[in-house]
Amino acid sequence: MARTPDKTSSRTKQGKPRPAATKRAANSMWGGRFAAGPAAIMTEINASIGFDRRLYRQDIAGSQAHCRMLVKQGLISAAEGKKIAAGLETILREIEAGKLRIDPKLEDIHMHVEARLAELIGEPAGRLHTARSRNDQVATDFRLWVRDAIDRMDAGLAALQAVLLARAEEYAATVMPGFTHLQAAQPVTFGHHLMAYVEMTGRDRSRLQDARVRLNENPLGAAALAGTSLPIDRHMTAKDLGFAAPMANSLDAVSDRDFALEFLSAMAICAVHLSRLAEEIVIWTSAQFRFVTLSDAFTTGSSIMPQKRNPDAAELVRGKVGRVIGDLNALLITMKGLPLAYGKDMQEDKEPVFDAVDSLELCVAACAGMIGDLRANAPVLQAAAGEGYTTATDLADWCVRKLNMPFRNAHHVAGRIVRLAESQDKPLEALTLAEMQTVEPRITRDIFAVLGVANSVKSRVSYGGTAPANVKKQVARWRARLAKEPR
Repeated sequence: MARTPDKTSSRTKQGKPRPAATKRAANSMWGGRFAAGPAAIMTEINASIGFDRRLYRQDIAGSQAHCRMLVKQGLISAAEGKKIAAGLETILREIEAGKLRIDPKLEDIHMHVEARLAELIGEPAGRLHTARSRNDQVATDFRLWVRDAIDRMDAGLAALQAVLLARAEEYAATVMPGFTHLQAAQPVTFGHHLMAYVEMTGRDRSRLQDARVRLNENPLGAAALAGTSLPIDRHMTAKDLGFAAPMANSLDAVSDRDFALEFLSAMAICAVHLSRLAEEIVIWTSAQFRFVTLSDAFTTGSSIMPQKRNPDAAELVRGKVGRVIGDLNALLITMKGLPLAYGKDMQEDKEPVFDAVDSLELCVAACAGMIGDLRANAPVLQAAAGEGYTTATDLADWCVRKLNMPFRNAHHVAGRIVRLAESQDKPLEALTLAEMQTVEPRITRDIFAVLGVANSVKSRVSYGGTAPANVKKQVARWRARLAKEPR
């Protein structure tokens, strides 16, 4: 809600009333140019402290690095640098203790830190902003924050992978129907199905790591847009803050947000993977499927139907994905029409990223919890795996392998045998050899070795196939890979 303007007024030199909006003291950060303060609504729309206060650790870390560089380069004295560093440490402790006093007129976290520093140490605080602008300052803070968020996200996804691996190993030989078009297609194992999400999550982590490499360049020292005439050392601050290098173009340094867009894009893809997993959990837990169960820990009841157990955690994961995708779209639209270099529109870059991170971190944790909690209903899964003539492809493959039949011909033979079984309302393995031989006389009794669902999954030994032995090998491969990652 807009704040009510101060209705008191003073007098101009000519004795005329001064409007309330111009009576306020000019902003201390740029007061030399502006003789009057902003209107109340301007203060409200201009302020970002309500959300960018999250950047306080990164802002103080960037200021400390900048201060050390200014001292080394002789741009401020060692004594001034010591006072600034001590003041920044005090502010960090105050903020972490919840003592940050919010003043919308100070707009953002950068000005709050600077104003508090001036209260603590006086005149030396004004020297900290030497050779930098809020443009390169916020770009640096935001890159540091996104870098930290990627590291947290990666750890969360690694934890999800560990849970998936544990359940995949447990259910490596548990047969279930594999689907295409949500129709029973071929038997697979539940462990193999879960391993698909391990692979997806691995690519999600890879995308995040790639994004981290590209964002890890330092904007600090680009100043407003053109660099500075002062003898700064940008390589020093880059190294100090853990960046690979300073950004090579000052215009790009302050105006680029593709690091945020790439991060949002990687998160959106990851979110879609989680949504697919959540959708499967919703389907699997339904009374019509009963493939898995979730405990009370990840389900809710109904206010009117006593029997209900609703998979709300999965549904909420599925729902929150829309927010993450929307956050990506929001920032793409914000950036699409901006000329170089900085525009105030770019203040809108942080809320979509913050929201997406909050949403996705919660979804990752919820999925890890649900996978750890669920229990597979093996008898139901096995029964369902045999429905719909899911071993018909095994029959065709047998004809190729044993009868040297072209696959297209084998496909037709298998299809005619399926039609025969359907006409008698029997599964394939319930047909007699003589009945099958009415379709293809060369079929032998060996055919029955491939028609059961357990036999089917055991035979799928090609690399990446569903055979239980394959699943266990893939689990071991992934565990070894995760064990080599730095902690």
